[in-house]
Amino acid sequence: MRSAVRVVYEVASSEAGERLDKWLTERLQEDEVDISRTIVQQWLKSGCVTRRRPGKVKASDPLEPGDLYEIEVPAEEPFVIVPDVVPMHITYQDDDVVVVDKPRGIVVHPGAGNERGTLVNGLAARGVQLSPLGGEMRPGVVHRIDKDTSGLVMFAKTERAYYALTEQLREHTVTRQYRAIVHGKMEHRSGTIDMPIARDPNDRQRMAARLEGKRAVTHFQVIEQFEHYAVVMCQLETGRTHQIRVHFAEIGHPLAGDKVYGRRHTLPIDGQALHAETLGFVHPATQEWMSFESPLPADMAQLIDWLRAGRIG
Repeated sequence: MRSAVRVVYEVASSEAGERLDKWLTERLQEDEVDISRTIVQQWLKSGCVTRRRPGKVKASDPLEPGDLYEIEVPAEEPFVIVPDVVPMHITYQDDDVVVVDKPRGIVVHPGAGNERGTLVNGLAARGVQLSPLGGEMRPGVVHRIDKDTSGLVMFAKTERAYYALTEQLREHTVTRQYRAIVHGKMEHRSGTIDMPIARDPNDRQRMAARLEGKRAVTHFQVIEQFEHYAVVMCQLETGRTHQIRVHFAEIGHPLAGDKVYGRRHTLPIDGQALHAETLGFVHPATQEWMSFESPLPADMAQLIDWLRAGRIG
């Protein structure tokens, strides 16, 4: 029996007043933990959940902004990050953070049924020590991009960096810009999609726009418009799972190549045409603003060239 996985969550100001058990369940599910509210309530009763201020915690407790909850998630089998040679480019690294340019087709961190070949495994093979915060399968992971999305991802190497970067993400001060190819002619050259997102109740592998979901905001600008496709630049204000993919599908412009939310007839690309192009944040130690850019992957760049030449679409 291995020691429990330690996970720490902080309550954002926008989450004040929510029930503790409901909030913890949603946070764990967002982190791809297959968990039910009933089990979370059992953990609360057994003392697996503690709050970093005095007082006993109960399932019905209302959340207060800034509260930190630590969960000792019971686990039955040992898990070890196995170093793997994984194709990636380390864009930046110092004692606190590491920024990785992820190719399409690579998963950010291990999960159930997918324990090898992730960025975390690849960083381990390069001798990069990540913060243990986040759990055994998610060490140093402060945000993710989908397997079939390429581009920039940041990791925390220290506890200080983990808390600082996650706080910036919650306060929406991290710059995350994505370039995408979407279906159809965009009616507006720029705009904002403000549409709450929750897990699809009929399919846990999908997300959906739902009134009871968490607020999700995507700002966009059309870079190039073609006959049947458009290239758009998206800036995330929030960072919900599959946010850009769900938002553009909901407004009738699904991403090219998206096998989950997209159309059957699309552009010849293996995975959604979505690239995390720009990443900016305040360095947790120096307090300096840092910004990084990733060039478009060859397959997306070629598609755009073909669209410009009228060879497709």
